[in-house]
Amino acid sequence: MRETSTGVANPAVIDLFGVDQKTGEVLLVMNEPRPWDGGHEQLHEMQEKFNAYASFILDGEMTEAHPELAGRIARIQLRCEYMPGKEALALLQAIHDQLELQAIKVEVVVDPSCGDQCSCHPERM
Repeated sequence: MRETSTGVANPAVIDLFGVDQKTGEVLLVMNEPRPWDGGHEQLHEMQEKFNAYASFILDGEMTEAHPELAGRIARIQLRCEYMPGKEALALLQAIHDQLELQAIKVEVVVDPSCGDQCSCHPERM
């Protein structure tokens, strides 16, 4: 039996899914524990992961599986152990701008002390 990996490298898995109790927003989290190498493969993986999350929200899969979430604002959060490089930041800005048009919030959290198993309160970018 093969373990399903999570993180940016696996766009088929939603790493964390829930409701933010403070804001009431649906929160979909993706983790990136790897350093940003500026390579095309990592950027492509991140774009594919965002596409999968956006599709889950926009195509109605989320509310079909969880009708109680209908009408809630969705927020996609990228949690990184390392500060994204210039190429990643440019792609994240483009993703943010496109998803904002669909009323989906995008947030990046960088916390080098925790990795993808973080349970503390990371600083928000």
